[in-house]
Amino acid sequence: MGNVFAWPLFSTPGRLKEHASPFQVIVRKEVGDFVRSWRFYIMLALILLTFVGALYISLENIRQAVTNVNDPDHAFVYLKLLTATDNTLPAFHVLMSFLGPLLGISLGFDAVNAERNNGTLARLIAQPVFRDNLLLAKFYAALLVVGVLFLTLVLLITGGGMLLTGVRPEGTELLRMLAFVILNIVYVGFWLCLSICLSVIFRHAATSALTAIGIWLFFTVFYQIVVNMVMGALVPDPRGLSEAGVISFNNLFLSLLRVAPSQMYSDAATTLLMPSIRSLGPLTMEQMAGAIPAPLSFRESLMIVWPQVTGLIAATTACFALSYYLFMRKEIRS
Repeated sequence: MGNVFAWPLFSTPGRLKEHASPFQVIVRKEVGDFVRSWRFYIMLALILLTFVGALYISLENIRQAVTNVNDPDHAFVYLKLLTATDNTLPAFHVLMSFLGPLLGISLGFDAVNAERNNGTLARLIAQPVFRDNLLLAKFYAALLVVGVLFLTLVLLITGGGMLLTGVRPEGTELLRMLAFVILNIVYVGFWLCLSICLSVIFRHAATSALTAIGIWLFFTVFYQIVVNMVMGALVPDPRGLSEAGVISFNNLFLSLLRVAPSQMYSDAATTLLMPSIRSLGPLTMEQMAGAIPAPLSFRESLMIVWPQVTGLIAATTACFALSYYLFMRKEIRS
């Protein structure tokens, strides 16, 4: 990598270069490395193919979706572009629950150990730059790339929807799509922080990548099986429980499932993109009595998913704090 401070932050000469901070220079360098890497091209191609496929299916079914008066969300045309499907291909947010972790892992699994193995980490730290700025710049640069990617996809949906339908998006739809973008950034950011943490712990990039993929597979495939086995051992036959007991059983089951980041993301994304969802847990007959099937406001939907969003943010913060602690105590000259 050489002397990263020889890299200009801005293309214009003169005093702009002189005022570029070390943090800005590292961010610029990391963003350039990301957008020129083959792994980013591969993940970008996968996400674009997923986006185009899901959007094509949505457009094929958009007329039926918006004319279904029995659906409380039929008036939200742009939200239907993200959720309408005929079951030949899952909706875009469902596919992103699988591809988002792979994107975060691909951007962070060699963030530190690759620099260390190439011998550039020691030379970089020898420059007038703090260790914490180096780690923060790598995380910030990756999140910047992810944020631009998802914001571009939502803008494409908005522009394409306006061209094809001639309908302008409502303000609440724009707020929900913006919240969906932020949710995706936080979700990918968790897996990015986890992979950066593993790149600090393990010396070899292959080991950190395989460990991160193993954790992702566990929470995606095996965790629900483990939860089902545990709940089956605790309550062999839930049919013998009272109504209050069934509700407590289901709440415990859902609480255990929501330990998985993919479940928290799925709950939050579904609620933000489908305004008619009123609860993420079981409802009693008394709660359902007199309820009018109408979409909730953006604020009410946000209050429903706030525990999931704060859970993802807390997990991301914990992973970054652990990465920071381990990296600050790491001997980088050996």
